[in-house]
Amino acid sequence: MSFSLATASYIGATILFILCLGGLSNQETARRGNLYGMIGMTIAVLATISAPYVAGFGGVVWIIFAMLIGASIGLYAARKVQMTQMPELVALMHSMVGLAAMLVGFANYVDPIAASHLSGAAKTIHDIEIYVGILIGAVTFSGSVIAFGKLSGKISGNPLLLPGRHWLNLIGLLVVIFFGRQFVHADSIGEGMAYLIVMTIIALAFGVHMVMAIGGADMPVVVSMLNSYSGWAAAATGFMLSNDLLIVTGALVGSSGAILSYIMCEAMNRHFISVIAGGFGTGGGTPAAAADGTQPAGEVVPILSPETAELLRDAKNVIIIPGYGMAVAQAQHTVYEITRFLREKGVNVRFGIHPVAGRMPGHMNVLLAEAKVPYDIVLEMDELNDDFPKTDVAMVIGANDIVNPGAQDDPNSPIAGMPVLEAWKAKTSIVMKRSMASGYAGVDNPLFYKENNRMLFGDAKKMLDEVLVALKA
Repeated sequence: MSFSLATASYIGATILFILCLGGLSNQETARRGNLYGMIGMTIAVLATISAPYVAGFGGVVWIIFAMLIGASIGLYAARKVQMTQMPELVALMHSMVGLAAMLVGFANYVDPIAASHLSGAAKTIHDIEIYVGILIGAVTFSGSVIAFGKLSGKISGNPLLLPGRHWLNLIGLLVVIFFGRQFVHADSIGEGMAYLIVMTIIALAFGVHMVMAIGGADMPVVVSMLNSYSGWAAAATGFMLSNDLLIVTGALVGSSGAILSYIMCEAMNRHFISVIAGGFGTGGGTPAAAADGTQPAGEVVPILSPETAELLRDAKNVIIIPGYGMAVAQAQHTVYEITRFLREKGVNVRFGIHPVAGRMPGHMNVLLAEAKVPYDIVLEMDELNDDFPKTDVAMVIGANDIVNPGAQDDPNSPIAGMPVLEAWKAKTSIVMKRSMASGYAGVDNPLFYKENNRMLFGDAKKMLDEVLVALKA
C-alpha cells in the first residue's frame, strides 16, 4: 500500500471514529456507533499492516501473531466477564494502553534507526515526545492497576492520605522536570536511559499515590479520568511512531474522557482538582452516622415483599432508581420482569439514572440495556426530579448516596450541594438494602428515617423475585 492510500485509509478511519463517538452518545444509536468504530478500527489495522514502513512479510507475520494473542484474550474476557465486572475490566484495559505507551517509548529511544536522521531541534522534540509519552503511560498504567484493585475489592476503597502528600507530589513533579531537562541533553543512550528509568519509577509511584488517595465515592470520576489519560498516552505513542491516526484517535479519547470527567464532577458538585487531591469517600460497609456522631432522627420502618408488591400494584406512577447493589445482585433481569408486568397493567414505570450511579459512567444504563429495558423509559436525573411529587412509589434498588436528602438539607454533609434524585418526595419510597450500612461516600442517609419511607432488607435479587411472585399471585 502506498503512503497516499494509507493516509486516505487513516482519514476514513478517523471519520468513522468520530461517527462512533457521536453514536455512543445516545442509547438508540449506540449499536450503530459501535459498528462504525469496529469498521474504522478494521480499516486502520489493515492500513497499518499494509503500510510501506512495515518490515516486509516477516514483520506482518509477527504483527498478525501478536493480534491473534490479543484477540484470543479479548474474546475470552468478553465471554467470561460479567456485566457487574465491567468497571474493573475497563480500568484494566486502560492500564494496558499505559503499558503499551511505556514500552513503545523505551523501544523508540533505543532504536538506532528511529532518530538517526534527526538533529538539532527535531531531535529535541523527538526526545520530549518520548519522555512525555513514557511519563503519561506510566501514570496511566499504575493508576489504572490500583483502580482495578479498588473496583474489584482487592484493595480497600478507603482513601490513603499520606502526611504531606501534596508536597510529595510537588517534589516528584519538580524532579521529573529536572530529569527531563537532563534527558534531552544526554550525550548517550545509556545516560538518557538512566534518566528515563528514574522518571518512570517516579511516575509509577505517582500513579499509585494519586489513585490510592481517592476515596470510593469518587471512583466513577477516576474511571473517566483514566480513560482520558489512556487517550493522551495513545496520542503520545502516535507522536513517537509518527502515526497520524493514533494521534487523532488518542486525542479523541483523551478529550472526550476529559469532558466526561467534568460532567461527572458537576454531577457530584465536586471540583476536578479536589477529586485528584483525594480524601472523599470510604470503602462503604460502615454503619451510617451523622456528621456530629449522632444517629439521624426517626424510626426505620421495614417492609416485606408482599407489601411491596401491593404498593406497586396499586400505584399509577412508579420510578425505579437502580444503584450498584442491583449490579452486585445481578437483579436487572428481575427488575425488567417486574417493569414489564406493571406496564402491562397500565402502570407508568420509569427509571431514574444518576450520572455517578454504579462504579463507572453509564454503568446502570448498560445493565438495564442488557436486561432489555426499553430505552425510552430510562431517563436522566434532570428529566425526572420534578416528577417525584406526582409519583406513587419510588423504588431505590441498591443505591444510597445518589438519593440522600442530606445533600440538600445538611450544609455540613460531605456531599452537600451534590445533585441527587429526590426519591423522598414521592408518596412512598422503598429502599432495598442488605443492611443499614452507609454508601460509598461513608455518610448517613436521612431518607431511611422519613415517615413515607420503607426499608426492604435483603439480597436485591431474592427480594425482587419474591415481589414478582407476589405481583403475579
